[in-house]
This record gives sequence, C-alpha cells and structure tokens, in this order.
Amino acid sequence: MRKKSLEEDCTLPIVTSVNRLSRFLPSSILYQEYSDVAINREIQRQQGKEPGPEEEGLRDEGSDGTPSPSNLSPSSSFRSSQGSAFALWQDIPDVRSSGQLDNFSNEERKLQEAKFELVTSEASYIRSLTIAVDHFMLSQELAECIGTQNKQWLFSKLPEVKGVSERFLQDLEHRLEEDILRFDVCDIVLDHCPALRRVYLPYVTNQAYQEQTYQRLLHENPRFPGILARLEEDPVCQRLPLTSFLILPFQRITRLKMLVENILKRTTPGSRDEDTATKAFNELKKIIKECNSSVQSMKRMEELIHLNKKINFEGKIFPLISQSRWLVKHGELLEVDTQMMSISGSKLKLPTKPVYLHLFNDCLLLSRRKDTWKFMVFVYAKIGELKVKDLSQKLQGISGFIFHLQLCERQQLKHQILLKSNTESGKQRWITAMFPFDPLEDIGHATENDDIAQVQCIKSYQAQEHDELTLEKADILHAKTITSDGWVEGIRLSDGERGWFPKTYVEEITSRSARLRNLRENIRIKCVTQKLKGGD
Repeated sequence: MRKKSLEEDCTLPIVTSVNRLSRFLPSSILYQEYSDVAINREIQRQQGKEPGPEEEGLRDEGSDGTPSPSNLSPSSSFRSSQGSAFALWQDIPDVRSSGQLDNFSNEERKLQEAKFELVTSEASYIRSLTIAVDHFMLSQELAECIGTQNKQWLFSKLPEVKGVSERFLQDLEHRLEEDILRFDVCDIVLDHCPALRRVYLPYVTNQAYQEQTYQRLLHENPRFPGILARLEEDPVCQRLPLTSFLILPFQRITRLKMLVENILKRTTPGSRDEDTATKAFNELKKIIKECNSSVQSMKRMEELIHLNKKINFEGKIFPLISQSRWLVKHGELLEVDTQMMSISGSKLKLPTKPVYLHLFNDCLLLSRRKDTWKFMVFVYAKIGELKVKDLSQKLQGISGFIFHLQLCERQQLKHQILLKSNTESGKQRWITAMFPFDPLEDIGHATENDDIAQVQCIKSYQAQEHDELTLEKADILHAKTITSDGWVEGIRLSDGERGWFPKTYVEEITSRSARLRNLRENIRIKCVTQKLKGGD
C-alpha cells in the first residue's frame, strides 16, 4: 500500500496537519534546537573528544536502577534549553522491559540509536514546519500586508514539503510500532526519495527569489518589519526568526543524508542492511546534487547576462554568454611595470597600476576599468594556454606577493604581465583558480593508514566569493594549504568539493586516531557506493 501511495503522491491533497505521534516518540523539540545539539555532538565525535569504541557503549545503571549518561547515541543525552533530555532508543520502556537489550552488542545498539535519531529528528522537523506554515504563512495579517505574489515567492512550496514529510514520518512511525527492537528505516527513506525530490527541488531552486523577496519586503514595505517582529516574538515559535524556518528544508535534506550515512557506517559489511542504506544514501546524494546544480546553473546564467552588459572588448567580437561558461573568480590586482623601475636608496621601486581579472572556466580576460563597473578588455586567452610562475621568493626587496603570468595563443606568447597581490592568500587563490588540482589526487587515493592533515568546521561559513567553500558545522576537510594571513584551502572529505575559507571557522583535528577513523569511515562509504554503481 505504501508504494502505491508514493507513486500517486503528486495527486494527493496537501495534509494540513498530522497530529498522531508514535507512543515511542517523545514530545519533540523544535528542529532548530535539535540540529544545533546534534551537530555539536558530531563535532566532538569526529575530533576524537569522546571515548573510543572500546570504552564507549553500554549504559551503567546506578543503585536506583536509573541509567547514567552514555555516549551511545549520535546525539547522546544532551539536554535542550528547556531541560528535557533527548530521547534514546534504549530508554524506551518497551525496549528496557523486553529483556533483549543484553543480546545486543555495542555496535548493534549504536546502529539502532542512529536509526531512532532519524525518526525523532523527523518529528522535530515536522513540528518546526508546522509552525512555519500555520503561524507564519497562514497569518492573515501578514498575507494582507505582502500580497499573494510575494507570499508565493516567500514561502514557495513549503506546504507541499510539509505534506510529503508528514507522510514520510507516518511510515517511520508505523515501522517503530511494528518492531521497536529490530526496526529498519533506510528502505522507507528509499521509497520516499521520489516524493522528496519532487518537493525539495523546486523549493531549493526558488532560494534566490525567496531571499530577494524577503530583503525587498524588509526595505520597501513599511508594515512588514513590524508585523514580522510581532509574529517572531510569539512563544509558539520560541522567538526564533522567520528565516530560521524558511531554511529548514535546505538543512533537512542535507542532514537526512548525514543520518543515513551514520546508519551506513554502522551496518555489517556485505549485509542486506548495508545494501539498502547505500541505495538510500546514493539517492539522497543525487537529490542534493540536483538541487545544487539547479540553483547553480540559474545563478551562473544570470551572472553572465549581468557581466555581458559591463564588459567590452577592444575592436573584437567575443560572445560572452554561453550555456557551458561560468565565472570562476574575479577581482583587481596590481600590474607591476618593470620598464619604469627605479632605485630609491637600497630599495627597488616598481610602479604599479590596477588591472581587473575575470576568470571563467574556459578563458581569462584582463581589462581596465572604464568607470566603477565598466571594463575594457585588452587581452584574453583560453585556460589551457596560461602559464604562471610564483616570484614572491625571488624578488628580494620588493613588497607584496608577485607572480608572472603568460597568455599564449596556439602555444605562442601573446602577452605577459607581472601581477601583485597585497596578501599571500590573494596570490595563492589566483594561482590555484587558474591551475586547479584534482581533489581526487589528494584524498581519492588515500588509504586507511594515510594520516592527512584535517580540520573541522566549528562555525558555519557562507562563501563570499566564487573560489570559496560554504561550510556547515561538523564538515571535515583535508587542509591542503594554510596561508600566513589566515586562509585555508581545503577539500571536504564527504564530497570532494574544494575551496578557500577563513581559518577562524575551523579547528585542527589533533588526534591521530580521530583523523584515521574519519578517513576510514569516508573510504568505506565511497567503496560501498562505488560497488553499488558497479553492480548497477
């Protein structure tokens, strides 16, 4: 029956509210609070600040028979700001009174806890989505203030996301009720992936319009800030801002993949459970990749259209707009004029003038500013015909960070220029952008015994420039380069994405055993997913 309902999902009406909750699920906290605690817990685990597997595990009982704290669950027994403990599977009365807990190994218990966290976090997610829809979106005062079109742009397909998620939770609850001791969840995740894709893809793609609408309403609609402030001060949303509710679907689809990944890490190699978890993990990865690609392609084309109005070529026709082209990096450097070189005392003086670079995935444009945001290109070359040499260590007595760039055409020198950055990271980022390395060369061929430098994100970071990497808390990265002015070039272990980010947003993982475990888990996930692809 479930498969039929999923196939007909697109014809089902939106469920306004599903008030049933499994007797095994506690009254759920808001997802925003769950997310903060769970991610902080994952950071501790991945940095090796928890007891190891040989010390971790079974709860010890006190003299009164009550369980003492343990590190068994991925979210463990952290307490919320309201004082209520997060639920553990092993604390459910039916589980404790079954007499079967002693038959579970430590690893089997941790596997069930990982599965249970997926269910309890989905219940928290539904609670937050319900507030987003019922309290904010269905507010008559807010609707009258912003109008129908702005309401559509601001809330997008949030009711549809909620409806699909409620049906997903219903199936998870039914599974708990069937067998609380040996339940599985990954087959249900897999069954629901088509429905999740159908609602998440348009919601995530609408992100840019959602953000633009929110900012425009804040600055142009005089009534909107006041009405919004009153809604946000209501205890029902625990005084959390509307934006924290609007971004929930982005956070949840990524978190869902991480939760399935945690289950996959704990399944027995070669088992049926591993196979099902791998399939669910792969499908969620595909959804996330498709969401990212959809957002990215839309932004890239808008950016090209915008740039086409500002960039001019000296006497040449250059069709800038192309479906296969995108901007990789842009910015201003200083051109060092060696022909006007002079000596002042013991110092060599080299005059400079600004030059603007637009680096695309297939070509580099060098230009001068005509005015603040107009550029006249004086030379360009294909990416494959660039040559660069770092000169910072070779030009003694000259301040700044300098590199020599050659632009060729059919292997013949077309133009050469000395470029100067005021920071080490500025120079390194341009060289890396022009000559990107393959991340797989660094982590793709790593073995379980390779101890590579790792850092972990401790504070979310939103990329500000094209060559930067957006980080989420708990992300683990291989630190490829660290500059003297506080920037890191890293490769995220989970997806191989490469980019720059400030050093202040990460912490070095100093425990060698934690680094090896992180790499070992990463290698296992890649091996089972590649094996599944090979089998297909």
